[in-house]
Amino acid sequence: MDTGPSHLSHRRAMGADALVLMGRFCISALFVTGAAQKIYAPEIVQQMLAAHHWVEFLIWPAVALNLLGAIFLVTGFFLVPTALILAGYCMVTSIFHFLPDDPWQMSIFVKNWAIAGGLLILAAAELRAPRG
Repeated sequence: MDTGPSHLSHRRAMGADALVLMGRFCISALFVTGAAQKIYAPEIVQQMLAAHHWVEFLIWPAVALNLLGAIFLVTGFFLVPTALILAGYCMVTSIFHFLPDDPWQMSIFVKNWAIAGGLLILAAAELRAPRG
């Protein structure tokens, strides 16, 4: 059994790749459920959009972005631009949850920024060591 530096380096790389893939699946699950929620109860998101004077129709491009983003995260297709776009999406949509008097909404606000951070790290990791 080879336990030299090359073997250990290869095992670490494989472990890191597995962790990145699991992370991509976890983040994509969030976007799939976000799309499902928007499809199942569009009026909730449409009310939030209207309250901020945004066009309610924007819910449907958001559904498409959520679904395509999830697919691209899982498959790795256009991974860097997808991660960057989804990070921006999380940052922008966090404004709907910035309600300092509502602890639940503030937790969603912070969660959106944490997801954006994870997506930025994913993009940076891919830029540093492309999968090939």
